Amino acid sequence: MPYPNIITIDGPAASGKTTLGKLLADDMDYLFFDTGVMYRAVTWAVLDQNINVNQEMAVSTLAQQAEIDVLPPSQIDGRSCDIRYSGHDITWEIRSSLVEANVSVISAYSGVREAMTLRQRQIGLRGKVVMVGRDIGTVVLPEADFKVFLEASAEERAHRRTSELIQRAEPAEYNEILKAMKNRDRIDSTRAIAPLRPAPDAIIINTDNLSITQVFNMIINLAGKDVSIS
Repeated sequence: MPYPNIITIDGPAASGKTTLGKLLADDMDYLFFDTGVMYRAVTWAVLDQNINVNQEMAVSTLAQQAEIDVLPPSQIDGRSCDIRYSGHDITWEIRSSLVEANVSVISAYSGVREAMTLRQRQIGLRGKVVMVGRDIGTVVLPEADFKVFLEASAEERAHRRTSELIQRAEPAEYNEILKAMKNRDRIDSTRAIAPLRPAPDAIIINTDNLSITQVFNMIINLAGKDVSIS
């Protein structure tokens, strides 16, 4: 049986969405699209242009005018894709701790979300896509054929993010990362616009005690079947 045409994976930061999505997309020969990179790209641009992150109108105007592109990886350096802003490669710049600390504030603005959601839908509706984010199954592509929501404790996710930064030889302090993770969870889950939550028809998986291989095999098996979720 063919795989679902549109697959969405939602969940909090460092829950395993990106790794799982990339594995699934590679196995299925689908487009991998981590929608969070678009909000990170906007955040990077706001900081780069010295715009106050609390000036919603200025931030939203930038987002609506931003030329953000997501392309297949041009380098073998651990990236899953290229992120370009006005033609410039900012793939790793958007992973900085400063962007991490501000992206939730910026992604909560209605003007930013409207601009990014429109672009995400345009890509997703082409089909044969694995889209990863926080509101894909609920807001961006509620008509998706197959939806997954990954969960993990803040402590486990902070450990994962700390290890990721250390591997890239970047500063990493677990307690600070955990504090930022919990704060981001609070903002993402309580915002008025597109809060982080599983879609009613999503498959919910807690990844605390599961390897990425175990989660991957679970999803492949489910996606290859006619799954009916009540």
